[in-house]
Amino acid sequence: MQENRKGHVPNCSMNAKQSSQQPVVSVRLLIQQSKTLVGVALPYLPKVFPRIRALPGVQWNASQRVWQFPYSPEVYKAMKDILENKVTLDCQEADSQIAELEARAQSEAAHQMEFSQLDAWMRSQRYSPQTIKTYMDSLRVLARWLSPVPLHQIHAEDLIQFNIEYILAKGYSATYQNQMINALKLFLKRFGHPQMLLDQIQRPRRAFRLPHVLSKQEVKRILESLINRKHRAMLSLIYACGLRRSEVLNLRPSDIQSDRGLLFVGNAKGAKDRVVPLSPKLLIQLREYYRDYRPKVFLFEGQGGGKYSPKSLQLVLRHALEKAGIRKPATLHWLRHSYATHLLESGTDIRYIQELLGHSSSRTTELYTHVSNRQLQQIRSPFDDL
Repeated sequence: MQENRKGHVPNCSMNAKQSSQQPVVSVRLLIQQSKTLVGVALPYLPKVFPRIRALPGVQWNASQRVWQFPYSPEVYKAMKDILENKVTLDCQEADSQIAELEARAQSEAAHQMEFSQLDAWMRSQRYSPQTIKTYMDSLRVLARWLSPVPLHQIHAEDLIQFNIEYILAKGYSATYQNQMINALKLFLKRFGHPQMLLDQIQRPRRAFRLPHVLSKQEVKRILESLINRKHRAMLSLIYACGLRRSEVLNLRPSDIQSDRGLLFVGNAKGAKDRVVPLSPKLLIQLREYYRDYRPKVFLFEGQGGGKYSPKSLQLVLRHALEKAGIRKPATLHWLRHSYATHLLESGTDIRYIQELLGHSSSRTTELYTHVSNRQLQQIRSPFDDL
């Protein structure tokens, strides 16, 4: 028999010294509501049951007809001591699983310290809260899958296997896969792990996805379907200024520079500020909204005060789509895409659009040239000449 991770031989094998008259009892692990329990199915032992029942956490599971308890080394050993020479315990499989659980717990404890340090470092570097959450969630998923092997011992082959068995098996996108790689690379760089491994990490092939765009008529139907002045003002602002969801929810009344006809968008994605022109028509609508609601801190606040909920804003759009009779699965970001595309179709230079959207790279903005119909509509199909 092999020694367990703590160096002693478990007293649970069927060996020659034990009487053949003793019943063989299997010890197994049970999973109930994400909790790991040890289950022991015993024959009726009236002199032993009171001692077992007195152990901390031990209960009788009538449906499975086993004595069960949350695993702890002390209770597990006490159970074995009580049953010694009473039954023949067969718990090699359980001991192996428990050793793996303990290794996983040790790995998680070690990672927790590194994760806390990485979290603090990202905050100090002013990473956005959403980026921090995305990276930390990604690292925890990867660490659990790899456990008990620590993250800094991951190999390129492990990452390939993770992509196949977890990301592809669950149908996650290439974007999610890239987020995992970004988080892992930052972790490995931050804690000084070998550069050679970083060079081995391969990203998925980049898919070419066109942005989803609504027509001007569809946008008009959506906005006109809204009776609530606050709801209409929020969606109008997203479309009229090409804002992201977080940007419109973070706006404050002072960000509206009505005398200049500009909207100040502060600390947007990438920790960048920008200004965008405000439509005079939209400015009138915002003034009417402000007179009715008198927001205190944020331009758009919830019923109980504070920042308006992102989920509630998406619901506003969903209800507007239903009322407008538009069956496309549009999101708030579609309005931003539509703003950029409609600007391009009206002849606005793509460099200006890049500035208005707050894109760091012109390559991102150039995607809208593929969905603009300004040039496409001028192409004559050979079918027309038949």
